[in-house]
Amino acid sequence: MSLHQRIRGDIEDRIRSGEWPPGHRVPFETELMAQYGCARMTVGKAMSALVEAGLIVRRKRAGSFVARPRVRAPVLNIPDIQSAILARGDAYGFRLLSSTVRAARLDAAEELELAAGDALLELEGVHDAGGRPFALERRLISLKAAPAAASADLAVNPPGGWLLEHVAWTEAESRISAVNADAQVAALLDLDEGAACLVVDRRTWRGDEHVTRVRQVFPGEAYDLVARFGPGGSD
Repeated sequence: MSLHQRIRGDIEDRIRSGEWPPGHRVPFETELMAQYGCARMTVGKAMSALVEAGLIVRRKRAGSFVARPRVRAPVLNIPDIQSAILARGDAYGFRLLSSTVRAARLDAAEELELAAGDALLELEGVHDAGGRPFALERRLISLKAAPAAASADLAVNPPGGWLLEHVAWTEAESRISAVNADAQVAALLDLDEGAACLVVDRRTWRGDEHVTRVRQVFPGEAYDLVARFGPGGSD
């Protein structure tokens, strides 16, 4: 076994055994160079292999950290973030940052369509996994389609799960994109400004009635979207 393979193996063993949990800071390269008595190139080769394997993530100016396990969600379904986090064995939390009932903006056609002449419930919150920020959620709910949402305790029962439980949906549209975190998103998700993030914009309907639209922003290393197809599909 070459030295860089040994370094990688030692770090991987600590991660997989749970000795170094998600979010744990891996020793700096200079510390590893001193520990193993080797050149920076050797340590860098080991660290790059661990990044490629999805076991660690590098953060500018902060160092390297044990990666959080990815949540894998089907593209053609509406995932419940709380259930997905609990299923992988992490503690789940939701912080409701703001909740406001307001009218649709007259210059926003999509808000006017969602409100359908009634009010909107505007929400912002952060989903936590294992005590760390996992996703930023910004959501609008049509109070015409879901009037009970206005009085629901969405700090205790997060809005996505509440809607899945209380408002049947018949159609959904998801749009997936990648962005770099701006200062506000970086602060809420504990990321470096400019860090890569995955964004899911989703709209749902019940029949012809528009129910909700939501934008969820995930750290790039924390989330996978998966689609499985068979032959003969028209799209």
